[in-house]
Amino acid sequence: MDSFDLIVVGSGPGGYVAAERAGALGKKVLIIEKEHFGGVCTNRGCIPTKSLLNSAKLYAHAQDGKQFGVQAQSVSFSLLDAMAWKEETIRTLRSGIEFLMKSNKVQTVFGEAQFLDAHHVQVGDTVYEGSYLIIATGSSPFVPPIPGSKLDHVLTSDGILEIKEIPSSLVVIGGGVIGIEFASFFSMIGTKVTVIEMMSEILPMMDGEFAKLMRRELKAVDFHLGCKVEEITPESVLYTDAKGEKKSIAASMVLMSVGRKPNTQGLEKLGLDIDRRGVVVNDRMQTNLATVYAIGDVNGRSLLAHSASRMAEVAVSNIFGSRSMRMRYQAIPWAVYGNPESAGCGITEAEAAKLGIPVKSQTVQMRSNGRFLAEHGKKGAGLVKVICHAQTGAIVGVHLLGPYSSEMIWGASALIEAELRVQDVKEIVFPHPSVSELIKDACFQLDHTL
Repeated sequence: MDSFDLIVVGSGPGGYVAAERAGALGKKVLIIEKEHFGGVCTNRGCIPTKSLLNSAKLYAHAQDGKQFGVQAQSVSFSLLDAMAWKEETIRTLRSGIEFLMKSNKVQTVFGEAQFLDAHHVQVGDTVYEGSYLIIATGSSPFVPPIPGSKLDHVLTSDGILEIKEIPSSLVVIGGGVIGIEFASFFSMIGTKVTVIEMMSEILPMMDGEFAKLMRRELKAVDFHLGCKVEEITPESVLYTDAKGEKKSIAASMVLMSVGRKPNTQGLEKLGLDIDRRGVVVNDRMQTNLATVYAIGDVNGRSLLAHSASRMAEVAVSNIFGSRSMRMRYQAIPWAVYGNPESAGCGITEAEAAKLGIPVKSQTVQMRSNGRFLAEHGKKGAGLVKVICHAQTGAIVGVHLLGPYSSEMIWGASALIEAELRVQDVKEIVFPHPSVSELIKDACFQLDHTL
């Protein structure tokens, strides 16, 4: 029987980072993957959606380039070519992960893992032994038991990434990150898109002012908020609106994007504590079994690829490293890569009120910024909001809507993680011209003193 210091099950952004970090420490590591390197993020999530969104944004920019001196005739969008580019991107990243495993001497086995106990995992007829086990099995799209949800034209985020033709109309059930990114993509390439959301606003983690602006800027998308889908037929989606009235919308395709569920099936023999979110872990990512850790979507604490990667580092540190790392959630950034982009980190004003935290905030328009104005004009939409503690001045939230939001938000994460105050940020030199200067502008509006 082959024995390892660590067995990792799942090779998504949690699993492969855990294997890489442990391998770099000289540990004997086995990673087990049932399909392809990269997990959902690389193959059916973050990467393919960003590839398609980039293609759609290039198409939209080509159509709207006249004001910037770029005139293009007969611009068209090829879904087949965009899908081919997406697949090439995926294959390249898979190869990159494979290289990381080999360069860190991580042994790889492809196949379905069967968990026998805390130290033994079987793949096929072979049993592997490990001193420690990291479970990184991810999550799957959740499909609620709505009548008609199993019809052929009803797809999840997995299936819609494989379509061959652009649908004439699309109804997106769910106004979260996945739903809004696909709504943005399809609306840019000519599909008539409708979003039905049960809550009173889309993107529940987003500042309310920003969510409203996001809806306004997705001009080709119809939104129906506070609505409950009752049934899906081959031709339409039937729902009850916010006033209790029965309505229907024609749809040639339906995207079900109401959330994800942790992949906990097959873990029964381990005797793990599992709650409604997933495998229960502490801030070290350790389960109720001392040698078993769970990271990423399977523990349900933060369903983001970068959260999974950080969880991997925390777990490996507590198994083989300093054992001082803890998982902290107050400065995990999020991003929505639609058109426009948006991102945030920390709390909103509404969340601060619920927590009883006294705060003050300032919002600045992106059009007041030199680079934004040069590239998007006076009519371009964009906001930056900085929220700080009313007494200490410590920054507790930063929210962005507009171009480059996803590339700037790491800085906000650093400010919040380091517990910097408004006066500290005012002393940082930002590059000019850059849209990031707006963060400093908002800080000066919060505190004019020098």
